[in-house]
Amino acid sequence: MQRALEHSISGQSRGFNLLTLVEAFLDPIVIALSLLAILLIHGGAISPHYVILLFVAFSLTFPGNVSLHESLKYAVRKIFFNWLILAIALLGFGYASGYIRYFNSYVILTWLGSMPILLLLTQLVARPALSKFMSGQAYERSAVIVGYNEIGKKLADHFASNPYYGTRIKGFFDDRSEDRLKEIGCPACIDCFDGLAPYVKAHPVDQIYLALPMASQPRILKLLDDLKDTTVSIFFVPDIFVTDLIQGRVDNIEGMPVVAVCESPFTGVNGIIKRMSDLIIATIILVLISPLMLAIALGVRYSSPGPVVFRQRRYGLDGKEIIVYKFRSMRVAEDGAHIQQAQKNDIRVTPFGAFLRKTSLDELPQFINVLQGRMSIVGPRPHAVA
Repeated sequence: MQRALEHSISGQSRGFNLLTLVEAFLDPIVIALSLLAILLIHGGAISPHYVILLFVAFSLTFPGNVSLHESLKYAVRKIFFNWLILAIALLGFGYASGYIRYFNSYVILTWLGSMPILLLLTQLVARPALSKFMSGQAYERSAVIVGYNEIGKKLADHFASNPYYGTRIKGFFDDRSEDRLKEIGCPACIDCFDGLAPYVKAHPVDQIYLALPMASQPRILKLLDDLKDTTVSIFFVPDIFVTDLIQGRVDNIEGMPVVAVCESPFTGVNGIIKRMSDLIIATIILVLISPLMLAIALGVRYSSPGPVVFRQRRYGLDGKEIIVYKFRSMRVAEDGAHIQQAQKNDIRVTPFGAFLRKTSLDELPQFINVLQGRMSIVGPRPHAVA
């Protein structure tokens, strides 16, 4: 639910603002400028070949997909994965086409090797800097939420915990009695629904979020009618986002808005393109990481007794049961009617397995699952079957 709600807010409140621009251009610009810097430091000339490489790298990474408001741990995973795909794509095409001979090997390897470190340092600098800037009064926007309920509270909490949006919630509007609002813990109810329009006209309010159930259509229409002569931005957050949506998104059909509750990416031409890209990328990755996988397999084999690969049942596309491969990280390979997920300081996890789990190296065999068609490189994480 959090991700669906966050996606909804991102699409409506941010729009095409500063945060969107920074997230889209930050990584591509760092990647391009780092290539130029390393080339100049090395004393090389900026030949047309490097200019082409610069634009190719920029286009492959634009727009950036690392959000500044997501956890740093998740951002590090994205940075590593993005770097791995970019390095494989550039080196693979360069060697296959022979185009790699036009470049200085020291410059290219230094550039690719330093890229993840530079991207991570950029994140560490940009996060507090942008947060401080966007939480300043010059950029801050004021908003009110209509309806104190589950989704209204989550909206307020989301804005409070993410200063990158630069939105300050001034309070709630709700039609319930004062005693009832105190009973449910409403922190700051400004007025009832009828007082919304007068309040907006008398106070500086930039945005209104209607966190009302879709069943409240008459009340919503009345509120919109009351606010028609104001200049405030109004967003409707449908209560469908209270549920845990899988790949939830907002789309339109000939101008009519629709909400995708659960949409499969493996349909039509898009499905063919996605499957082909999965096959190509997974094959290249498996060839490149095969020495690493062999070393991990030997580490698992000699660190504790048991199989090298753990086969786990999970739910895949269309709810079908699939077998997923992972390097064994525990002393046991439990299966049955109840699955106990690994926890911190779990005694079942081996020392070598703890390292694999921390670095996510235990999931490398899942590229084989991609070749089998059971999984996709980019897609929802399958849930384990008990």
